[in-house]
Amino acid sequence: MKTFLYGCVCSLLLLFSRTAQAQVPVFTHQDTLRGSITPERAWWDLNYYHLDISVNPDDSTIEGSNLVRYKVLKPAQTLQIDLQPPMHIRKITQNGRNLTYRQDSNAYFITLPEIQQKEKFYEIQIFYGGKPPVSENPPWSGGLVWEQDSLGRPFLATACQGVGASLWWPCKDHMYDEPDSMLISVRAPQGVMDVSNGRLRKTDDHKDGSHTYHWFVSNPINNYAVNANMADYAHFSETFQGEKGPLSCNYYVLKYNLQKAKKQFKQVKMMLEAFEHWFGPYPFYEDGYKLVEVPYLGMEHQSSVTYGNKYENGYLGRDLSSTGWGLKFDFIIIHESGHEWFANNITDKDVADMWIHEGFTAYSESLYLDYHFGKKASSDYVRGTRSRIANDVPIIGYYGVNKSGSGDMYYKGANMLHTLRQIVHDDKKWRQILRGLNKHFYHQTVTTQQIENYLSQQTGRDLSHFFDQYLRDVRVPMLVYRLIDNQLAYRWDDCVPGFDMPVKIFLNNKEIWLKPTAKWAALEDISADTKVAVDPNFYVGTLDLTIY
Repeated sequence: MKTFLYGCVCSLLLLFSRTAQAQVPVFTHQDTLRGSITPERAWWDLNYYHLDISVNPDDSTIEGSNLVRYKVLKPAQTLQIDLQPPMHIRKITQNGRNLTYRQDSNAYFITLPEIQQKEKFYEIQIFYGGKPPVSENPPWSGGLVWEQDSLGRPFLATACQGVGASLWWPCKDHMYDEPDSMLISVRAPQGVMDVSNGRLRKTDDHKDGSHTYHWFVSNPINNYAVNANMADYAHFSETFQGEKGPLSCNYYVLKYNLQKAKKQFKQVKMMLEAFEHWFGPYPFYEDGYKLVEVPYLGMEHQSSVTYGNKYENGYLGRDLSSTGWGLKFDFIIIHESGHEWFANNITDKDVADMWIHEGFTAYSESLYLDYHFGKKASSDYVRGTRSRIANDVPIIGYYGVNKSGSGDMYYKGANMLHTLRQIVHDDKKWRQILRGLNKHFYHQTVTTQQIENYLSQQTGRDLSHFFDQYLRDVRVPMLVYRLIDNQLAYRWDDCVPGFDMPVKIFLNNKEIWLKPTAKWAALEDISADTKVAVDPNFYVGTLDLTIY
């Protein structure tokens, strides 16, 4: 009877186990132009941008230019720049000469006057303008946000992750290449100021009452992290004494929110203290840290983190973990600032690997709690977010077509990393691994494989099957066990071939480590009344096949 019932259960498991069989989307020519390193991109390396624009809230337009400086890696004469309609290019020049170009959807292929010579630096200047799309659901749908504050004054912001920076300015719109530095000059109308990335170098005053704000970014920056925000801002600042010395922290908020901001933004120093502990020094001391109020929820713009969480703890006042711990911190301050380490310091080369940004940053929320409220708070929180995991499609997206994976990259990614922490089983070592990541890949664009290899090397384990399971498969590994004939028999089910993750269990509250594979193994001398429990900090399922 036991054999029959066990066979039935295994058949049901096979029938209902979830596999990664999602339909492959249909990709277009434009997807390839946007998402791949085309020959017209590959031969040149970004060195510097100067984005110089005027923003007009009256008709929702942008006019200006972008100077692009690049180093030649391989001689060539055709260069790709991206700009999405309805924005359009007016002209392109090099050394004062107008250049010819052809448009292919969102890509412009520019014919240069001569073959560009290897190792030399060149510049082109792109003059453009138009009315960029308005975001219908910022920051999830890309576009500009043209709003007014409660006093009727302009309140504007950019938000372009996903759809891309070329939505509002011409650039090399691919994640793999970043300029080494950038100047952002924004002319704002009378009554409002612009706040962008980096440090404010100077402000030009114009006869019509408008002002041009020049912000310089001295570190590499990814395209979607570039921003422009306009409002009648109040400004206050403080200094954080961090691992690399004094870090300037500047805050720009609507004037009538100043007192609320001074209270709520006290969490910034708490965040910096926690994240420098876990991840190493803030990656952009030279550019400072800014928190800028905007008319949407918020985004991880480098050195210019945007904020719209209504000065409440949680996510607009809600605890995403349903444990209570999510109300101990302002979600936007903590999460979006965590991206300074994962997204802005370590950046994916292809958006298919966006989990590197979102998985580590979602995990950073629990590490903030760990630092300030203890390990139990951290563990409770990250486990509480599991209810938000869909396990619909794999976390890894499709390469070369600008396609990210499942939204599970957030909290499945976080629980994967929390599980890895249990495997390491040494919190000091785990902290050094996280700090080492930010040091080893400092200001770099990376692939998933690089991150996987680094973690395997530093943990001393081959984690390839571990990552295949959690990043490339939708199934949650199932620890199947049964007590029979004074044995605890166990194995992994719903797993990729070769999956061999060790797991901690408790037998009558006594800690035991198992090393299951897909094949049955057994512990001897286990009584039939033994209570078996799997450590809940492992993101796994369990199935007890014991029949009494």
